[in-house]
Order: sequence, then structure tokens, then C-alpha cells
Amino acid sequence: MSGSANEATIKTRGLERRYRMGGELIYALRGVDITVERGEYVAIMGPSGSGKSTLMNVIGCLDTPDAGEYWLNGMLVSAMNDRQLAKVRNREIGFVFQTFNLLPRVNALHNVELPLIYAGVPRKERLRRAEQALERVGLKERIGHRPSEMSGGQRQRVAIARALVTEPSILLADEPTGNLDSATSAEIMALFQALHEAGHTILLVTHEADVAAHARRIVHFRDGRIAEDVRNPELAH
Repeated sequence: MSGSANEATIKTRGLERRYRMGGELIYALRGVDITVERGEYVAIMGPSGSGKSTLMNVIGCLDTPDAGEYWLNGMLVSAMNDRQLAKVRNREIGFVFQTFNLLPRVNALHNVELPLIYAGVPRKERLRRAEQALERVGLKERIGHRPSEMSGGQRQRVAIARALVTEPSILLADEPTGNLDSATSAEIMALFQALHEAGHTILLVTHEADVAAHARRIVHFRDGRIAEDVRNPELAH
């Protein structure tokens, strides 16, 4: 593909990741090239062990590639050290996990403001932004509630608000509806749709076709490689 690496939000070239398990070398990623433009909504699919979660971890700066390049907003992330990666992770990336990963003993507002504490944002500003993020996901009235006082869908909304509060470049969602019933899953996917329409760049890892169907583009992984990269025909303009 022509053009320089700083034009896209995400660009990888020849990305490789290998693990040693026992005496065996496992190739999790085998020369992956992927480009995600600003504002795209991409679902990453594939069977267990296909490389989709490894790619997500590399893009999320939770793991580093053994070979190849990864650019995020024009920054060569694959050349960064751990301290630089932590900074990028906190500033540029919002994570949404299947298991919510909320602190059980504190309320929704405090859960959402946590990334801003790590970023050194002053308290008054933190609370304002955390309240705003909870309002965006429709939970303003649950601000003082702890996770145990909320439904699964509400907990996932808190997790999405926490991901949004740093105003990240990309939202990475790993099986975000995996622990939810179908009605609640539909609500969460409608929220992702609204965030996409508001201009957010979203990468969603899922093994469920009905969840992937909400994305504008679907990338299928197999054996550490991209097997298929297609525009969603249902949503083609």
C-alpha cells in the first residue's frame, strides 16, 4: 500500500510474534499487514489460537512483536521501551474487556476516573471528565453505585466509560458481550455503534458472527495470518 506510515491510526507491516511452549516454537502472528484508518469500526474474528488476541495485545501495547513494525498515529510503537509503551497505552488506548475488570469496592465514578489518576490529571478535572463519560454511556444516575449494585450490562457500560475517559485514539474491545445475555449484548453493541458514529476508532475481537456484523469491516484470522479482510456487505454505503 502506498503512503507513509503516519497517515493511518494503526498500521502494521510484517508483524510477527513467536512463543516458546515447552520445546516447541508457536507462531502466533506470521507477517501481519493491517491498516486501520481514523474512525473505522473493525471486527477481528477467528478460531481460538488464530492470532486475533495476540494482535490485539500488540496493538494495545500489552505485548511487543518479535519482528515487523507497528505504527500508531505516526509513532513507531514497535521500537518503544516499556516506559514509553505504558505512556502510549494510558494516553492513546481505551480497553474494554469481557470480564469488565472493575474494582469491586469503589463506585462507578471512582472506577472511571482511575486512568486519569495514573495520568496525573487534577482531581476536579478528573471527576468532571469521569461524570461526563458516565453520562455518555447512559449511567449518570448510577454514579455512586458499586459494581455489585449493578447489572452486567451496567458494569460493562462503566467499563466503556472508563475506556473513553482518557479520550483515546482507539477503543479496543475484547469479547465485550461475552458475559452478557442477548438483550444486554444488543444494548452494548448499540452503544458501540453510537460511539463509532461519534467518530471513535473501534477494534473489536469476537468469535460471534452476530457481534461482528455490527462492524463496517471484518478481518478473519487463521494460523497467525489474515485470511480475509472484507467490508461488511450489510452496512455498505
